[in-house]
Amino acid sequence: MNDLIIKNGNVFIDGHFQKVNLTIRDGIITDINSDEKNFEDILMYDAKGNNIVPGFIDIHTHGAINVDVNSATAEDLAKISHYFATQGTTSWLCSILTDTKEQTLWCIDQYNAYKQLNSNGAELMGIHLEGPFLATEYKGAMPEHLLQKADIQLLEEYQKAAHGEIKYITVSPEVEGIPENIRQIINMGMTVAIGHSGADYDTSMKCIQSGARGITHTFNAMKLMHQHAPSIAGAALESDAYCEAICDGRHLHPAIIRLLIKTKGIDRVVAVTDSIMATGLPDGNYKLGVNEVVVIDGDAKVVSTGARAGSTLTTAQSLKNLLEFTNRPLEQIIQLLTQNPANLIGVNDTRGSIAVGKYADLVILNQDNDILQTFVKGSQITDKEKE
Repeated sequence: MNDLIIKNGNVFIDGHFQKVNLTIRDGIITDINSDEKNFEDILMYDAKGNNIVPGFIDIHTHGAINVDVNSATAEDLAKISHYFATQGTTSWLCSILTDTKEQTLWCIDQYNAYKQLNSNGAELMGIHLEGPFLATEYKGAMPEHLLQKADIQLLEEYQKAAHGEIKYITVSPEVEGIPENIRQIINMGMTVAIGHSGADYDTSMKCIQSGARGITHTFNAMKLMHQHAPSIAGAALESDAYCEAICDGRHLHPAIIRLLIKTKGIDRVVAVTDSIMATGLPDGNYKLGVNEVVVIDGDAKVVSTGARAGSTLTTAQSLKNLLEFTNRPLEQIIQLLTQNPANLIGVNDTRGSIAVGKYADLVILNQDNDILQTFVKGSQITDKEKE
């Protein structure tokens, strides 16, 4: 790949914007400078004074544009990847909802096949398993009959099939076998998050102290805090665990998002979409794993139970919502979509910020924070609809 220079941009580096040029070679940022030199014979992109921020990282999503991860072929995953890139996402994990063993292994096979494709979109960098070791009482959209106690042998089979690419897993602390096996799950190469849970404070803290680093969609599908029984929600707030937050204005009131950031600190909240196949599409009937879902006014719910079933949120809208809900500057909010998820799942050596040696995963924003252009490893993502 030839060098690419991105010039005339306000680049977000080390917490603030700087007027610098970015040099990219083979998908990696190789130089950051403010030289006004002649860039003849080098491919050039003029950012025209717009802001350049790190690409967004979505670690919890079930799909978009009529594709559900649990039934997505390799080509379908590439289709989602392209759509996500148009929304500013440059890296993501596909979240497999609790399903049968056979279907879960099929999903893993499709992920493996996707890795062999040349995708014009965000990089699908791994798998997130949401279950099956989850509590029935707080199942949310999980199929109750498929929830089970911890089965390390099954998890090892999944990870072997995925060639170690299961990067993230959600478990419930109160499920039999979970607290004592957190460390073993981590040793398989997975970052552990706790959620879908009514666990008490002590059990939740035991899991966190054993190495669980994340809280899945904080305050949703979990027992809330009481002054005499802090529960999993209290453990989430008091500990140093990273807290996922679905910032669509439905799952969490804006005041709760402000409180979460104030309590945890700006560096411990991770914006996720938890998006489903209805994302990017009109209201109607859709699927989430084995569930029939109806979307009304953009709000997705399981038909049979009325439980909320993920969201129709995009990372682009999440950014705008966070700016509006918190009244904090872009310089603070951007890390909820970039640096924080990278830190949580351990990919901060290559992603999450703009620095020499990191992937050239970049998003160009105008002054209204609309997404003008996305680069994934230095490749400019083209809009298939306009080709």
